[in-house]
Amino acid sequence: MEELLLWERPCSFLLCAHGTSNSSGPSCFGYPLSIFFIIINEFCERFSYYGMRAVLVLYFKYFLQWDDNLSTAIYHTFVALCYLTPILGALIADSWLGKFKTIVSLSIVYTIGQAIMSVSSINDLTDQNRDGSPDNIPVHIALSMIGLILIALGTGGIKPCVSAFGGDQFEEDQDKQRSRFFSIFYLSINAGSLLSTIITPILRAQECGIHSKQRCYPLAFGVPAALMAISLVVFIVGSRMYKKVKPQGNIMVQVSKCIGFAIKNRFRHRSKEFPKREHWLDWASEKYDKRLIAQTKMVLKVLFLYIPLPMFWALFDQQGSRWTLQATTMDGNFVGYFLFFFLYVHLQQTVNPILIIIMVPVVDAVIYPLIKKCKINFTPLRKITVGMFLASLAFVAAALVQVQIDKTLPVFPAAGQSQIKIVNLGTDNVAINFPPPLQQVNVKPKGWVSNKTWRITSTCNVSYSEDISPNTVHMAWQIPQYFILTCAEVVFSVTGLEFSYSQAPSNMKAVLQAGWLLTVAVGNIIVLIVAGASKLSEQWAEYVLFAALLLAVCIIFAVMAYFYTYVDPNEVEAQLDEEEKKQAKKDMDMYEKQAEADSQM
Repeated sequence: MEELLLWERPCSFLLCAHGTSNSSGPSCFGYPLSIFFIIINEFCERFSYYGMRAVLVLYFKYFLQWDDNLSTAIYHTFVALCYLTPILGALIADSWLGKFKTIVSLSIVYTIGQAIMSVSSINDLTDQNRDGSPDNIPVHIALSMIGLILIALGTGGIKPCVSAFGGDQFEEDQDKQRSRFFSIFYLSINAGSLLSTIITPILRAQECGIHSKQRCYPLAFGVPAALMAISLVVFIVGSRMYKKVKPQGNIMVQVSKCIGFAIKNRFRHRSKEFPKREHWLDWASEKYDKRLIAQTKMVLKVLFLYIPLPMFWALFDQQGSRWTLQATTMDGNFVGYFLFFFLYVHLQQTVNPILIIIMVPVVDAVIYPLIKKCKINFTPLRKITVGMFLASLAFVAAALVQVQIDKTLPVFPAAGQSQIKIVNLGTDNVAINFPPPLQQVNVKPKGWVSNKTWRITSTCNVSYSEDISPNTVHMAWQIPQYFILTCAEVVFSVTGLEFSYSQAPSNMKAVLQAGWLLTVAVGNIIVLIVAGASKLSEQWAEYVLFAALLLAVCIIFAVMAYFYTYVDPNEVEAQLDEEEKKQAKKDMDMYEKQAEADSQM
């Protein structure tokens, strides 16, 4: 208790100035003080993840000596695994350990994984002949795969728990503060991402090693490992301030059984002699209580809304692939070496977080209040719809840029064709004198009495011509598409996190967060399917295809959102509590009456 009082004192004046919170724990600026530990934890964790990921493909290619295809395949497999494991973390949190213990346990696994990755990149580990190259690559590959698996389990496992755990810290009457928390939370994610993707490539560029100096992958992986350890320590330090919701059993197993029994029971009673029920899940009422059925209805309603959402991520994640490749065909000379490097190599990883850091406060503090003043009911689902529309618009902008790029690209022969270039070699001849070393030529004609020394000079004619013109479309033309997509991300992703939390029952909040993250993994699969099936030869046409697909999905989602009825899980559960109390009282009264009747007999 003394520790809590020490934390309360510095904020006492601020509480007077800004209003007090009804939270039972210490607060500052009207927010539970515990959320600041959670935000710092998230910043450090995201620095760790994105920092490691920023140099991962380079590590595969230049250290493990894999080709481009294998490096890309392993990289995307790792990313997909990071977005599939949240389901496991959510199940552990909601059904067994609770969010706090799950975050701590999996963060330890995460930190170990990062440490193993750092060790795996030490070339001196197997460099027996000290030639600067590892002699036993399989050892490094094995360590790398173990490290990546542990990292995927850790980062994926805690991903749905941290945001939901942050939401748990607020009281029921702190909806505004909770909404603002999710914006700050998302801001911390992008701040960590931005700094790490700038710093870790610089760390990799350093030279280190015991026997020979090489690119310093151990440092590039070691700093993220250290930040993950700091993240864990910070989170544990705030332990006594957290509001910890206890897990309520293996809820997913109960939900699955409830759904299965409802379907089976409905199938058994499909004849007309059995009256219809209000909802198909009500067919489970013979075996399961009202509370579980009501909670399952809430979860399924939200998961049904998630069905169209992967299409957004299918477009969004192409920043790191198609849009980066687009940048390689553009002119970057105008920006100078430093900025060019990050635009060229880390365009998606730096420009997007910068815009996020700018846009989140602007949208949250300016745009939304203006919309509210215009008396427009900008509900969460409407925000998500607008985000999908903006992402579609961003790809239209990318297609327009691509059309301009295509005009400057050389025309290469297609399969079965030949191309002949006639080059005028007679222009701009340049004569260069190369002074060779002094050469001795021994000439002894009849009657000569000494050798003759000759200095020989050479003249070389150099001709040059321009075959392919340099790129003339500047990278700056990509900024509008990044700006539009960032605006889409702000209203889509931040809102999605908040919506998933607000519509989830108390015992399934992490599960819905995992469901939201699962849409990211499905979106990446959609990219592979659509790109492989489209067979479009023009890149601009592929951009238009994705834009059209998302626009169609956006319209479908808007219709689904129109018919969605928002619920307050706390209110529903309170009503169920009241009904259970009334039923218990009724049962008790009947029991007492029966007991009284039995005693009279």
